[in-house]
Amino acid sequence: MAGGSGGPSLRADLLLTGFSEAATLAGPPGPRRGEALGELSIVEDAAIACDRGTVVWVGPERRLHREVRPRSGARRRSFPGGVALPGFVDAHTHVLFAGSRESEIGRKVRGESYLSIAASGGGLYRTVRETRAASPQLLFSEARARLTRMLSWGTTSAEVKSGYCLDLEGELKLLRLLPRLARATGMTLVPTFLGGHAYPPGAEGEHEGYLRELIDRMIPRVAEERLARFCDVFCEKGFFSAEESERVLRAGLAHGMGAKIHADEFSVTGGAGVAARLPAVSADHLLETPASDRDALARAGVIAVLLPVTPMASLASSRSLGREMADQGVAVALGSDLSPNSWVESMPMVLGHAVHGGRLTPSEAIVASTVNAAYASGLGGVAGEIVPGRRADLVIFDLPGAEHLAYRWGTYPPKAVFLAGREVLP
Repeated sequence: MAGGSGGPSLRADLLLTGFSEAATLAGPPGPRRGEALGELSIVEDAAIACDRGTVVWVGPERRLHREVRPRSGARRRSFPGGVALPGFVDAHTHVLFAGSRESEIGRKVRGESYLSIAASGGGLYRTVRETRAASPQLLFSEARARLTRMLSWGTTSAEVKSGYCLDLEGELKLLRLLPRLARATGMTLVPTFLGGHAYPPGAEGEHEGYLRELIDRMIPRVAEERLARFCDVFCEKGFFSAEESERVLRAGLAHGMGAKIHADEFSVTGGAGVAARLPAVSADHLLETPASDRDALARAGVIAVLLPVTPMASLASSRSLGREMADQGVAVALGSDLSPNSWVESMPMVLGHAVHGGRLTPSEAIVASTVNAAYASGLGGVAGEIVPGRRADLVIFDLPGAEHLAYRWGTYPPKAVFLAGREVLP
């Protein structure tokens, strides 16, 4: 596949060669589903040319010297026998938090549920207390370290949620960190307002008061400062009902934010139905979503963001419904759910769980973690593909083919990672 005007007039300041294959993910606009969900658009014996941080050419290496002219001082890197992919897009993260919850693992092992731990003041509420108390500088340094480790595993773009302060000033504190974090890491970070993560401590029996705070004060202020691209809510028993969730998301839509929803993680809540009615850009988790609601998501074009490591982290009996979603025509994306409950920073590990637990094929998992995750994060047409005109965000593995990622999962870190054509690893 060649791009630009072709011929030796096409210029490049970065030439990457030697690949056994490049999974370009090239294809028509829009999230992939059906047969397209497994299409990697492989170029064999590939080379990639970039200029000023943008991909300008990708194709068989034998054509490179005829179609691309290196600029004076162009950088050249060879990766004999390796595989190139677009940088991973993590479609669901909670990077902005303080503290940790490793002491709760024993409680989970002994049978306590996520909901019972939260009801006792642990879980999410413990993180709220610690995040509220943390300074912006501490939150910045800890989030930067997490993002840097994500980048070392090939994640170049990520959706990032607020949601661990649950009051106006605290949520603003979190969201205002994201432009600084994007500049510091070079990653593309998409901000999501999750003031509807839970009812704050002290709001027991006062749900309407906090709903009014969300709808009348917090969402308008976030929109006024242009701090979030999406509005999200945790639709779950013990948190926000389907009706309450829809009120929050419609307020977000009215203020120009796209809609996302945590739905059906522990029980059938009707959250997937809310996503289909709006329609939302994505519905996330979806461990308990019935077949009728999966059909509704497919008809509405809502992307299912699946988080296959999370049920393991919660010691849940459910598994990610990857195969079921894909077979019913839903566009599937993947996220890590990086959080104090599910502290995973490696997208290759997520791919492995999506295949061996969620039963996606290796190719489907790659599409779900690149181009489909980009559309779920508002980055469709910007990230998730190696095609001319895209930012040169690339991850390279010393593996013979892309499908080996889910076969040797968690054991092969990237050989190199490029952000806008700049090598950041090694």
